[in-house]
Amino acid sequence: MQKFTTLRATAAPLPMINVDTDMIIPKQFLKTIQRQGLGVNLFDEMRYDDNGNEKPDFVLNRDEYRNAEILITGENFGCGSSREHAPWALLDFGFRCVIAPSFADIFYNNCFKNGILPLRLPQEQVDLLMERAQEFPGEPITVDLQNQVITAGNHKFEFELESFRKHCLLNGLDDIGLTLEKSKAIETFETKDREKRSWLYS
Repeated sequence: MQKFTTLRATAAPLPMINVDTDMIIPKQFLKTIQRQGLGVNLFDEMRYDDNGNEKPDFVLNRDEYRNAEILITGENFGCGSSREHAPWALLDFGFRCVIAPSFADIFYNNCFKNGILPLRLPQEQVDLLMERAQEFPGEPITVDLQNQVITAGNHKFEFELESFRKHCLLNGLDDIGLTLEKSKAIETFETKDREKRSWLYS
């Protein structure tokens, strides 16, 4: 998993509440178990018309937001079914951070397991960031995970994050990576256990 330290990137504004996982990645794209290739269908029904042509008014189809790595959106983002394809699609598009007043719990947890930082901020701070992203399209904002600070123009906001989640993102550790951190202890146990119960290993 890619480490998350400091991100300076364009923020795309999506001023919608209750964006569910089917809006993020519709069910017809869930046949794959690959994490790559889903970004093109991110927000598919909002991005494309019935003929597969881009809708020019949708935020991610505007040139200034096509390379956005930060998404600013409304409360209860990621609600609905617990599909892990939702953070996969966001990450494959290029998003590394999603900022909202609140998230659905399962989606929130899945983001950390895929190297995405979901940040919960007070509504007034989200509103300010949303307004700046709309008023100054393409203006980068900075998310400093180590110091837990967001900088947008002259505005700085501190954010809270559990120390364990912060450790995992800073070091690029998913569930497998966390297990591998204990590889020496695992090898030591296996060596001792092989001596005690050799019949298990024959």
